[in-house]
Amino acid sequence: MTIRIDHTVTSGTFELDGGSWDVDNNVWILGDDETCVVIDAPHNADAIIDAVAGREVQAILLTHAHSDHVDVVLEVREKTGAPILMHPDDQVLWELSHPGEEVDGHLADGDVLTLAGSEIHVLHTPGHAPGAVCFYVPGLGCVFSGDTLFNGGPGATGRSYSDYPTIVNSIRTKLFTLPPNTVVHTGHGDDTTILAEADNVPDEKPE
Repeated sequence: MTIRIDHTVTSGTFELDGGSWDVDNNVWILGDDETCVVIDAPHNADAIIDAVAGREVQAILLTHAHSDHVDVVLEVREKTGAPILMHPDDQVLWELSHPGEEVDGHLADGDVLTLAGSEIHVLHTPGHAPGAVCFYVPGLGCVFSGDTLFNGGPGATGRSYSDYPTIVNSIRTKLFTLPPNTVVHTGHGDDTTILAEADNVPDEKPE
């Protein structure tokens, strides 16, 4: 069956360093009519389950473990039976949201997952978070960037465990090497393309 992308938006809060911010998160579901994977699990488990629409969830893939991307992931796992996969470098952030809980498996740079005949390539892109990853699907000409790259430039690096030079290096070495017309499906906000962001990643962090 043909693989497709389904999308919903959930709303809630992002909490870190003693602060709390209202946010809208994109939830991406990649699959065919029978099976799928869920990319991130923010705010509203029922909305995510509705978007799954009865399909078998093969995995819940985490772009990173900030609270607004993982706050309902345990509930989604319970309802779907799907394993939670995360890069191990984000364990410190995971424990802030889910102390004492464990993910089911680890992602690594260069991993290739297969879903409905399509490959999902794991790209480790630290900077916004130490274990941030993007998911590149060459067969669809798209990349799911989490909070590494947005429409307008890099993800935020003003909180704990983030670093601007690191995110710039990740974007330039892992994302800007993708085909220029690659569509970027972001963790928040509108889609963009690799080409559209080529001039939006300065060496120095904007003031």
